[in-house]
Amino acid sequence: MKVNEIFFSIQGESSWSGLPCIFIRLTGCNLRCSYCDTTFSYEEGKEYSIEEILKNIKGFGCKLVEITGGEPLLQKDIYPLTERLCDEGYQVLVETIGSIDIGGLDERAIKIMDIKTPDSGSDMSTNWENIRKLKEIDEVKFVISSKRDYLWAKDIIEKYSLIDKVTVLISVAFGKLEPRDAVKWILEDGLKVRFQPQIHKYIWDSDTRGV
Repeated sequence: MKVNEIFFSIQGESSWSGLPCIFIRLTGCNLRCSYCDTTFSYEEGKEYSIEEILKNIKGFGCKLVEITGGEPLLQKDIYPLTERLCDEGYQVLVETIGSIDIGGLDERAIKIMDIKTPDSGSDMSTNWENIRKLKEIDEVKFVISSKRDYLWAKDIIEKYSLIDKVTVLISVAFGKLEPRDAVKWILEDGLKVRFQPQIHKYIWDSDTRGV
């Protein structure tokens, strides 16, 4: 499989935020979101076997692993990779755009589904059938760039009763919207979601790779 990068850092997003985590970033993405901060993952990468990936991450001494992209589900080897990682005792997070069927992923893995909002330019990409395949341990994330995005996300949350199904996260596109604005709207509406800043962008420069 084609891997863009493997690195060890602090988990910057999701309800796992703040924990040491190994990241396996796979090459390729089927979307081109307006605020994308990983455009380098579209094409760049090196071929790895599953065994080479397992050997590479073993030295980090960490059992929390996130498989991300781009869109990691574009590569069919993600399914046996996820299974092997789970078998080896890793807690596996898979971050996906949600445009590709998530049904084939190992049930032990936690899916973090990033539902694209209108300002991303990719809001028509979501495979809404994936919602019914989410489990209680899974998470749904909305990255918002404006009040329009927030209201759209709120409507989706209510339409699919997401708060009753999974952990729901809202974050802001870095540099596009002030976090305080999003928090203000959440509090005004009494929306039972978790606000999550991308903490790695506050620890390191926002363009730093491998963190």
